[in-house]
Amino acid sequence: MSRSAIYPSLEGKIVFITGGASGIGASTVRAFDRQGAVVGIIDIDSSSANQLITDLDGPHQFVQCDLRNIDELTSAISKLERKIGKAQVLVNNAARDDRHDWREIDANYWNERMDINLRHMFFAIQQIAPWMIDERCGSIVNIGSNSWWECGAGFPAYATAKSAVHGLTRTMARELGAYNIRVNTVVPGWIMTKRQKDLWVTPEALQKQLDRQCIPTPIEPEYVANMVAFLSSEDAKMCTAGNFMVEGGSI
Repeated sequence: MSRSAIYPSLEGKIVFITGGASGIGASTVRAFDRQGAVVGIIDIDSSSANQLITDLDGPHQFVQCDLRNIDELTSAISKLERKIGKAQVLVNNAARDDRHDWREIDANYWNERMDINLRHMFFAIQQIAPWMIDERCGSIVNIGSNSWWECGAGFPAYATAKSAVHGLTRTMARELGAYNIRVNTVVPGWIMTKRQKDLWVTPEALQKQLDRQCIPTPIEPEYVANMVAFLSSEDAKMCTAGNFMVEGGSI
């Protein structure tokens, strides 16, 4: 049983989460489920998303979407609005940190990395924010990355896209703040998702990361999800344009 905080202001809230089928996204779905929120998942992975919804008790919904296609994203958001209502919280989580050599990538690969790690965030905000403006409230949480803060190597296109998330957050916080809409970035460290463990976590690499952290403990995705839930609640009413680190002090 989770001992995480419960925020009464999140009960019944409608939350849209991109990339919510697995990893940090799935943990975030579970966190909002514990809060009594209603979650709409947008993801390309239908199998994992449907299994997650089956495992939870809430009236959550899933729409399959390749976020690299903005028309698909627009359609997916509209479908979720018809199913569960308009989002009061948007979590722009979807991303892929595939490794790549800067000597070998071409323009097409570079653009695809921007599409999957950055572009969809703006267009999700563009579609959802007008209703939040009408309601004079809302919370948008963009998921950033410790990669560029730590000068990480091995994924320059990914790190560039993730650094731009912070610019998007701060400018949209200014654009939307007058309407009582908050926009923040959560910055995960190296989070021990199944994908990370399957592809890149080795004893040597993990120890190197733990040596960098002030708190030398592997970071589970639930800690990122807990921060997202807090920032989405009324307890964080005066938090906007900020970077909220969940990286054990590695930056």
